[in-house]
Amino acid sequence: MQESLDRLVRALAELPGIGPKTAQRIAFYLLKDRDVARDLATAVSGARERLHPCVRCLNLTENELCPVCADPSRDHSTICVVEEPADVLALEQARQHCGAYHVLGGVLSPIDNVGPDELRIRELLDRVAAGGVSEVILATNPTVEGEATAVYIGGRLRSSSVRVTRIARGLPVGSDLDLADIDTITRAFEGRREL
Repeated sequence: MQESLDRLVRALAELPGIGPKTAQRIAFYLLKDRDVARDLATAVSGARERLHPCVRCLNLTENELCPVCADPSRDHSTICVVEEPADVLALEQARQHCGAYHVLGGVLSPIDNVGPDELRIRELLDRVAAGGVSEVILATNPTVEGEATAVYIGGRLRSSSVRVTRIARGLPVGSDLDLADIDTITRAFEGRREL
């Protein structure tokens, strides 16, 4: 292949969920349809230039405050803590949380040299200390790092008067019990509720 095509395929393969074959198909599609390629390049460039962290919750926004933080109808006394801006989008699409958010920018991971100072935990603690917060919902992913991050934040908030909760975890819709691991089944039982 040509050097520029190889570079394009390698760049596309760096995207999450895109393997070498898919990257190659996308590259050929973009080279075939120049309008799509131009629109994609313009959209990526524009997003990189205009999006920045919200000054309050650290979600992505084009303004000083993201749409959630700027919305006076939201319950700003409840803060849902997530790992990344993509998690805010997922929760907003589910329409289950009508409060505010706080984006950590990752999770604790000693093996990757990510400690509390590399995350936006201090900003969360400052928001809680400023008052007006009644509950912090820890919605980090159910990974070892996500659990460790939730436990760490819970410990840091223990001395405050704020209620600290953790989202329930368990069996996903459409799965089979015989395919679930022991931890998933345990958490499904722990998170059960009345019908």
